[in-house]
Amino acid sequence: MGLSVSCFFSFVLFVFWLSLFHLAVAHFASSMQQLCHDDERSALLEFKQSFSTDKYHCFDPVSSYPKVESWKLEGGNSSSADCCTWDGIQCDEETGHVISLDLSNSCLSGYINSTTTLFYLVHLQWLSLSHNFFNYSEIPAAINNLSRLKHLYLSHSYISGQIPSQLLDLTNLVSLHLSGNLFTVVPGNQTHYLELREPSLQNLFDKLTNLEELNLDKVNISSPIPHILANLSSLTYLSLQGCGLQGEFPTKIFQLPNLSVLKLSGNRNLTGYLPKFEKTSPLTVLAIASCGFSGTIPSSLGNLTKLVSLDVSFSSFLGELPISIGNLASLKELLLKGYNFSGQISSSLGNLTQLKYLDLSQSHNKFSGQNSSSLSWIAKNTKLKFLYLSNLNLVGEIPLWLINLTQLTDLEMSQNQLTGPIPSWLMNINQLSILYLQSNQLTKHIPSEISNLTRLVRLDLSSNSLQGPIPSTIFELKNLQSLKLPSNNLSGIVVFDMFLSQLESLEVLILSSNKLTVLMNNTVANTNSQKLKCIGLRSCNLSSFPNFLRNQDLLQVLDLSSNSITGKIPWLFLNVTVHKLVYLNLSYNLFTGFDRHPIVLSQQLRTLDLRFNKLEGPLPFSPILDVMSEYLVSNNKLTGEIPPLICKSMHLYALDLSNNNLSGMLPQCLANFSDTLSILALQSNKFYGSIPQIFMNGNNLKMIDLSNNQLQGRIPRSLVNCTNLEYLHLGDNQITDVFPSWLGTLQELKILILKSNRLHGAIKEPETNFEFPKLQVIDLSHNFFSGELPTKHFQSWNAMKVVNGSHLSYMQDEIQPTMYYVQVASYDISHYAYSMTISNKGIELNYGKISNMLISIILSGNKFGGEIPTSLASLRGLHNLNLSHNNLEGHIPSCLGNLTTLESLDLSSNSLLGNIPQQLAEITYLEVFNVSYNHLTGLVPQGKQFDTFENSSYHGNLGLCGKPLSKHCENSELSKKEDEDLESTFVFDWKIVLIGFASGLIVGVVLGQEFYRRKHEWLVKFFGMRSMKRKRGNKN
Repeated sequence: MGLSVSCFFSFVLFVFWLSLFHLAVAHFASSMQQLCHDDERSALLEFKQSFSTDKYHCFDPVSSYPKVESWKLEGGNSSSADCCTWDGIQCDEETGHVISLDLSNSCLSGYINSTTTLFYLVHLQWLSLSHNFFNYSEIPAAINNLSRLKHLYLSHSYISGQIPSQLLDLTNLVSLHLSGNLFTVVPGNQTHYLELREPSLQNLFDKLTNLEELNLDKVNISSPIPHILANLSSLTYLSLQGCGLQGEFPTKIFQLPNLSVLKLSGNRNLTGYLPKFEKTSPLTVLAIASCGFSGTIPSSLGNLTKLVSLDVSFSSFLGELPISIGNLASLKELLLKGYNFSGQISSSLGNLTQLKYLDLSQSHNKFSGQNSSSLSWIAKNTKLKFLYLSNLNLVGEIPLWLINLTQLTDLEMSQNQLTGPIPSWLMNINQLSILYLQSNQLTKHIPSEISNLTRLVRLDLSSNSLQGPIPSTIFELKNLQSLKLPSNNLSGIVVFDMFLSQLESLEVLILSSNKLTVLMNNTVANTNSQKLKCIGLRSCNLSSFPNFLRNQDLLQVLDLSSNSITGKIPWLFLNVTVHKLVYLNLSYNLFTGFDRHPIVLSQQLRTLDLRFNKLEGPLPFSPILDVMSEYLVSNNKLTGEIPPLICKSMHLYALDLSNNNLSGMLPQCLANFSDTLSILALQSNKFYGSIPQIFMNGNNLKMIDLSNNQLQGRIPRSLVNCTNLEYLHLGDNQITDVFPSWLGTLQELKILILKSNRLHGAIKEPETNFEFPKLQVIDLSHNFFSGELPTKHFQSWNAMKVVNGSHLSYMQDEIQPTMYYVQVASYDISHYAYSMTISNKGIELNYGKISNMLISIILSGNKFGGEIPTSLASLRGLHNLNLSHNNLEGHIPSCLGNLTTLESLDLSSNSLLGNIPQQLAEITYLEVFNVSYNHLTGLVPQGKQFDTFENSSYHGNLGLCGKPLSKHCENSELSKKEDEDLESTFVFDWKIVLIGFASGLIVGVVLGQEFYRRKHEWLVKFFGMRSMKRKRGNKN
């Protein structure tokens, strides 16, 4: 018995160990089987070799890393490398095939095409290549090799072109994300984007019927949304933002049974209405900002109890926000930016206890312009982390209710009218990482308690009225990356090295336009100092070029303008910034040149501003400036010709070489800029020869100034192609031509100056009544024009007929700065103001800026004859009218008194006759009046502005008398004015007499007829008695 039991246990033990052995063998076999297949391993390794990885294409500094660096063979033995263990790869546990490849945020750079070995991985079910740089490649047609694919993510991967029809063969797709592939790049400001046109959105929904997630943000679709989309009941996520969608949005899509996320923002031509929402709706995210939806927001919106995020910014809904929004108990994000609703925002929004993000910026409604305390209901949303209240015209001080929002990380109250100091209690909201209070009217000091904001990353207090020194406690903000304090009244001495040594995270520093004196340690450039990306030290009392800049190899934006820096621009600085610098402004200094040639400028440089220095020598230019956008070197002492090299910068937007000593002929290659150039300023140089025909069809020119040179020949007819032209100044040259009436077709032209040339002949009548419709200033002075004044032209100058009492602005062009500059800089560099010098108020006036209200006609110094046309009186917006030094005859029209906004009227040195009309005394704004050297007679008008004019206004008119002239009017002259009054009275009396006579005649005739008809008895008796007496008399 014992033996049998022992044998039994031995047998059991044997079976147990045997089982373990089989399990181990099975596990080993299984693990051996999990090693990825050789062909797939090879395909992955070859894929790795076809792309590079670099830090410039690691777009997310937190999550990006080069995953493919883990793809290595162990000891060079390919059979020992299990690719299933490599980063980003997942294999099927049973087959060992690669089924998932996640290379998102992998810093990849290169081209992708149909030969890419990635498409050999035919078992893939999941593929993510998002957030890499594929150099604007198209999606390869070989994508259809991956027929098992269920999830495809190519968002923000720098791909472009038409989405191929082969992608629609992936009928197993459940998730498709192609968003964020819209990019504008230089040179050329070329736009790259994905497009879904052929195949279309309709085709996509026809084929991919299993879709649950679809994200095509910024894909160019430009079509209506097909109604078939309302049949995709499995859809849970739909995002079509910024796709150019058109037509009416099918309302039924809002009611898809599983749709949780719906984003349609940025489709201006997409119209529609919000439906009645049911309580069963699964919607958690609804974004319809900047769409064409209209009507009202229904109160049923409050039924969306699962809603987490609502964005109706910049929408066209009417009426008030429904109170029911306060029922959205799950809401965490509410964006009402730019929403022009009526009525107050309901205080029920204070019930949104889960709210973390609230944006009311740019909302024009009844709380716009109110005291900041009117928004105190926001204090109930104690979980708020992001609060944006910019551009609401809020008045009063920074509101005390903010102190309740202890979890705030982002606070923006910029572009309001907030006054008073920055309160010290604000510094107790110590979670703040972003604080934007720029463009208000804040006063007093920056509080020293700012050091409490230890998590602060970005601080912008620019464009206020802050005073005093920058507090030393600001150097305790160790996380600070961006500090912007320009355009205040800050004062004191600032040791610049403190910013570099104490603020270790600092990237952006702007101290411009204060009353600061910035001290630099210019002895040795510290190679270990903090590397900045943006530096703004405009008007900081600098006298020498900062040495520390010679080691700032990450610098992208530098503004040292309006200082007193002398000497030469150092080559070492230009050399170290040659790969990064985008914006360089050294204008309004005393630089004399560069300390080494040839000049090397940054390959990325888009804006070079060296205006108002003392630079000598040839134009500073570098052969690699392919991306240059603004080249501004005016008001220096530069010499030589325009180099042909400049024409290789084919993407210039503004070219200003004015006020130098440049010479030579204008190069024909300037036509290379026809698509991009907006500002061409070459005035006040020594250019000669004819103006070349460089103005091609489709050009973008808005401002052309070639004045004050030695240009000859005719005005080029190609100017008629400049359909955007606002400003044309060809004055002070030697141009020989007739009046270019063909310029009248330029519908945007506001300034036309052709003065001091050799233009001649009569000005022909316009062919239509719509020529020069926006003309505000015309100066044809000092030419040889003849004939009569252009009466018909006056009648068509419609812009001069309007009295402009609107908000004062200036004629200028918008210079588009680099996007990086927009993000980091606070002060404005985006305007190029038009300027001119014209005769006004008796002197040559230089307009550094041209007001939109200025309206002037200057035709002096020609040979115009005939009379002054009465049609001038219709130009009621005129400020300056100068017809002097011509051969005009006849009387001064009294209707000129209708020009009530006229400030200067010069009719001197003509052959005008008769009196000065008394009606001119009604022009209340008239400051300058000159009719000297004519043949005028009679009494000078008296009263109002005419009591301010001096004798010189009337010199050379021997027949004039009365104040302010010393000549008294004689009785006969004396009283041409009185005679006029008597004549007027006489005429008036005769009118009364004539009226009386006419009335009497009518009454007499009527009464006569009545008397005759009735034969009144007394009349018969009267005449009868007289008749009888006569008879008796005769008898006697």
